[in-house]
Amino acid sequence: MPTTLKEFESVWPRIVADLEEHCKQYKLPQQSLDWFVNSLNYNTVGGKCNRGMSVVDTASILLNRTLEPGTEEYFKAALLGWMIELLQAFFLVSDDIMDSSKTRRGQPCWYLVPKVGMIAINDAFMLESSIYLLLKKHFRQEKSYIDMVELFHEVTLQTELGQLCDLLTAPEDHVDLDNFSLDKFSFIVIFKTAYYSFYLPVALALHYIGAATPKNLQTCLDILIPMGEYFQAQDDYLDAFADPKVLGKIGTDIQDNKCSWLVNQALRKVTPEQRKILEENYGQKDSEKEAKVKALYHELKLSEFYEQWEEERVADIRAKIDKVDESEGLKKEVFEAFLKKIYKRSK
Repeated sequence: MPTTLKEFESVWPRIVADLEEHCKQYKLPQQSLDWFVNSLNYNTVGGKCNRGMSVVDTASILLNRTLEPGTEEYFKAALLGWMIELLQAFFLVSDDIMDSSKTRRGQPCWYLVPKVGMIAINDAFMLESSIYLLLKKHFRQEKSYIDMVELFHEVTLQTELGQLCDLLTAPEDHVDLDNFSLDKFSFIVIFKTAYYSFYLPVALALHYIGAATPKNLQTCLDILIPMGEYFQAQDDYLDAFADPKVLGKIGTDIQDNKCSWLVNQALRKVTPEQRKILEENYGQKDSEKEAKVKALYHELKLSEFYEQWEEERVADIRAKIDKVDESEGLKKEVFEAFLKKIYKRSK
């Protein structure tokens, strides 16, 4: 059985206690300690925790038994999952400042909380540092310790490179469709999303159970990176075409000038007249202009095109899963579980 959010969250207080204890060694003043704990709780807890829980679920599949909540074995796998959630929190706190976002997970972004402001930048750094402190405390004696440290460093850089390319390709205040391309879309989503959301949880689970051979890690990259790219294209499709009531949010990609999968497919299909419609209406905070872009997407039959593309993509991914060599401890079921969560989702 997959782990539940409640089980996963049950280990969080122990993690906060570890971080508090470490700070107390420095005789950190109580006001600062309380601030740090508040930032940890506000920014790390409250999401869906899909990435973090994937570490526990993947480890269970690889070990062929359910990790039991309350055991040390469960705690350590969940701890690795919470490190991904801390990495995510570090990215999101920073991201929200860069994007001037207003809300995150239904509450004000951290930098907009009274008295926080730009202290949030330092808080983001502290969320990231917490990862390495926890790794050292709980995994220093493991053979895979330095591999996991390096994995977190590398995936962090990859995500930041994806963010850089995104910020330069699609600034909110300057629309230039010549800047967009499917190659840039691929780079942005692979680096900004796929490495830390799809590859990192499985790579950590492999390190945790001692099966992170070069061959297994390469297999994970070959399957999970295209899966992450498919996931983002699907996200972009849902942003424009899904019912906001089902999706749980109102799509903003068109108004935000996003280098999305849809706009890149549109640019490949438009006539010069249709391109003019895109240039005049894309990336502007105006719902009438947004409606014109959506009308153009319908005219170009992008919904039907996406559905056909999705089937081809998923067939490719399934063919790769079928070829997985299970001789070194990796299992096809790991990838099937990921694909099952995203194929044909509506939110």
